[in-house]
Amino acid sequence: MNIVCFDMEGVFTPEIWVNVARKTGIDALKITTRDEPDYDKLMLYRIAILKKNGITLKYIQDVIASLDLLPGAREFFDKIHGRNQAIVVTDSFVEFAMPFIHKLGSPLVLCHNLITDQHGMITGYKLRQADPKRRVVEAFQSLTYKVVSIGDSYNDMGMIAQAEKGILYCPPENVVRDYPQYPVTRNYTELEALILKSLVELG
Repeated sequence: MNIVCFDMEGVFTPEIWVNVARKTGIDALKITTRDEPDYDKLMLYRIAILKKNGITLKYIQDVIASLDLLPGAREFFDKIHGRNQAIVVTDSFVEFAMPFIHKLGSPLVLCHNLITDQHGMITGYKLRQADPKRRVVEAFQSLTYKVVSIGDSYNDMGMIAQAEKGILYCPPENVVRDYPQYPVTRNYTELEALILKSLVELG
C-alpha cells in the first residue's frame, strides 16, 4: 500500500504569514519556514510581533478568508487523490488551515492548534507531537505503507527524508542548495508525473 503526504502552504495554498505581512505592512512577518529551519524560534518570533502590534487571531483569519488555493491546486489534488490515498501534513494550525482544506475537498489534514487569550491574541501553540511530519511518515510505515512526501521548506525535510520517495515542489534556492539529493518540480504537471512515477517504482 502506498500513500502520498503533501505539505499545504506553498504546495496548495499561498503562504499565510507572507499575506499577513502584506496586509499589515509588517515585513518581519514575511519570514517563513523557507527561511528559518527552527520552527519554535520562528513561531515565538511571530507571536511577539503579533503581540507588539495588537494583531488578533480574528484578523489573521480574515486575511485567510480573502485567499484562495493556488491556481490549479484543486484540480491537481483531485487527480492524485482520485487514484491514490493522499493526505495533507502541515505545520499550520486548525484555526488557519480549515478554510483551505474545505476548498481542497476536505481530505484528511494533520496540523497543530493555537493558544489564545480572552482578547483573541495568540499567546502560544500546541504541536500535535514532536517532530510531527517525520512521525506521520513513520506511523504510516509502521502500518506497512510506502510513502511519497512532497514539500517546499525546511520543516518538510523530516517527512521527505523519512519517506521512501521525497519530492521538492517550488522550493526556494536555499532549500535546493541544502538538499541537492531530492528532485525538484516547478509546476503541477511535473509534480504529477514524478509522483506517479514514484508510485509505480514503489509497486
